[in-house]
Order: sequence, then C-alpha cells, then structure tokens
Amino acid sequence: MPSFVLPLLSVIGVSLLSLLGILFFLFNEGFTRKSLLYFVSFSTGGLLGDVFIHMLPEMSRQTAAFANDLMVVLVGILFSFVVEKLIHWRHCHLLPSDTEEKEHHHSVGLMSLMGESMHNFIDGIVIGASFLISVPLGVTTTLAIAFHEIPHEIGNFAVLLHSGFKKKRALLFNLLSACVAIIGTLLVIVTSLSSSAVNAFMLPFAAGNLLYIAGSDLIPELHRETRLAQGIGQLLCIIAGIAVMYALLALE
Repeated sequence: MPSFVLPLLSVIGVSLLSLLGILFFLFNEGFTRKSLLYFVSFSTGGLLGDVFIHMLPEMSRQTAAFANDLMVVLVGILFSFVVEKLIHWRHCHLLPSDTEEKEHHHSVGLMSLMGESMHNFIDGIVIGASFLISVPLGVTTTLAIAFHEIPHEIGNFAVLLHSGFKKKRALLFNLLSACVAIIGTLLVIVTSLSSSAVNAFMLPFAAGNLLYIAGSDLIPELHRETRLAQGIGQLLCIIAGIAVMYALLALE
C-alpha cells in the first residue's frame, strides 16, 4: 500500500465528522431554535478549553521562545479583528440599512468558519506528520483528533445555524471547512514537512483566531439572552465544553 493512502484515508474520515450536524435534522424547528444558544455556549467553552488546555500548553512544550508565540497569538487576534471589520464594512456599504443587523449576525458564522478552517488545517498537518514518523503513531493521533473534533463539529454547526445559515447550507460549509484538513495532510505528504515547522507560527496564530471568535463573536451573542435561568444554563454549557476539552487530555 502506498505510504500516502493511510494518512489520506485518516484525514478524510476525520473531516467527515463535520456531517454530525445531520443530527440537528432530527429535531423540529422549534426545539432547534430554543436549544441553539446552549449549543453555542458549549462551542464557546470548547474553543476556550481548546486554546487554554491544549494549544497554549503545546506551544510552551514545543519551543523555548514562548513569549514570541504569545506575540503571534496577538497577531492572530488582530488579524481576526481586521477580517471582521472588512466584513462589516462591506455589509454597511453594499447592503440596505434594514438588513445590516441580519448581516452582522451572519458574520459571526463567517468568522467561525475562518477560525475553524485554520484549526482544521493544523489538524491535517499533524495527522500527516505523525504518519511520516510511524503508522501506529499516525493511527493514535488520528483517533485523538477525531474524539477532539466530535464536540467541535456539533458546536460549529450550531453556531452556523444561530448565525442564520439554513441547515443544508450550514452542513455544506461546515464540511468544506473540515476538508481544509485534507489540504494540510497533502502539504505534508508532498513536502515531507514536519508538524513542528508549521506549528511554530500556525498554532499560535490559530489560537489567536479562536480566542477572538469566542470572546468577540460568541460570548456577545450569549449576552443577548438576559433571563437568569437561561444565563445559568449557558454558563453550565460553557463549563461542559471546557470539561470535554479537559477530559480529552487523557488521549494525549
């Protein structure tokens, strides 16, 4: 079997986890609308947990220049700010004022797609690089990333729905975002690039993207709901998302 077959099959399998959003098709529209903010809360906790429990500790282990990595995190945050500003500027100048709020809401989904695409690209690089070292390491790395992605993909799909995407459109865009991982693996196969070589910049940059999305886009959406009971439910879902990310430490 050619050496590139296993990493490609593995990353394709992980990418197909994005189709878990199909589960939302099982619920009626009323239930979906009522539960979306709780799934968005879970996604917020997942993003924060991913950055502080997985990505930042991994950065500190990989390099002695951790302070430089934190500067790249800031660059990632500023880059996300600029991208979102451009999205809002385009909407304000090209769309009627009565649709501005709707399009502002829609941009939350676009920012989520951008951040997750970056994250998925890194996952693809890690899968490809691990198979270059050994097949057993490649398999265990793929399984770890797959378990890691299950809560992420459900949360991502919920964010897209909350942002105004129709279910089928959200499923398609979530799948396309996940398939960016395949590009990462192909890059490793073609260039024999190590994951550490790319992670030196890409990992902290992606961490900055995800932090911006959680703090600037998702949390403000949660504050739109002002009822105490719903607020407590959102907090519990955020904690649940963080707890899942912490539990996944057992797979590392």
